[in-house]
Amino acid sequence: MTVSTSQPLTVRRALAEDAVIVAPLFDAYRVFYGQGSDPAGAQAFLSERLCLGESVIFLAELASGVTAGFTQLYPAFTSVGVRRIWYLNDMYVVPEARRMGVSTALLEAARQHGLATGAARLVLTTETDNLPAQASYEAHGWTRDERFYTYELPL
Repeated sequence: MTVSTSQPLTVRRALAEDAVIVAPLFDAYRVFYGQGSDPAGAQAFLSERLCLGESVIFLAELASGVTAGFTQLYPAFTSVGVRRIWYLNDMYVVPEARRMGVSTALLEAARQHGLATGAARLVLTTETDNLPAQASYEAHGWTRDERFYTYELPL
């Protein structure tokens, strides 16, 4: 699937060999969330996900060939709805490409993928203080869950 915007930008689904392209952005994303930089670990993780078909990654590329951002979706299921859902786990846009429609294009690619696979919905979480991301999601029709709390069990 290819999604184009009015910007000189194209979004495409990543192939296994694209892990090397996505890895620097994925590493920057992890650093944003307080993890230490680990470019080799980032590439190995992405390669494994893509080779095993455990995630779907969309890349946003500028007309110049620069990779401007990515989003990664993981499959999940709703038992109550007896359908697939997609968990939008990661999204990152390089600072110099922000406000160019990259996140809009990535969110639309994720939405189109959800529709194409018959998913019931897309789900994401973001930090409570990540107000720019929250504003972007809400501007694109995402709604905040007010019914359920999220719990974690560290292992």
